[in-house]
Amino acid sequence: MELNIEQIDRIIEMAWEDRTPFEAIEFQFGLPEKEVIKLMRTELKRSSFNRWRKRVNSGVSQKHLHKRNPEINRFKCTLQRQITGNKISKR
Repeated sequence: MELNIEQIDRIIEMAWEDRTPFEAIEFQFGLPEKEVIKLMRTELKRSSFNRWRKRVNSGVSQKHLHKRNPEINRFKCTLQRQITGNKISKR
């Protein structure tokens, strides 16, 4: 799958967010966790990548659905704007 610059930027942004699980990235872009890690490794500076990996693996991050509260069954906050086709819709 060929990603454009906007998609790569959005994936990196989603990966940096602690509350966005890898499953949400895979749902929206079709990239499994291993591919996201590979993308982050190639697109970020080494120190930034190491800091991100340390945070994701430390348990602070909720990047995996199984680490989240089981009552949370959605990918986004209810106040967040709808994203359709990777474009933010206006309310």
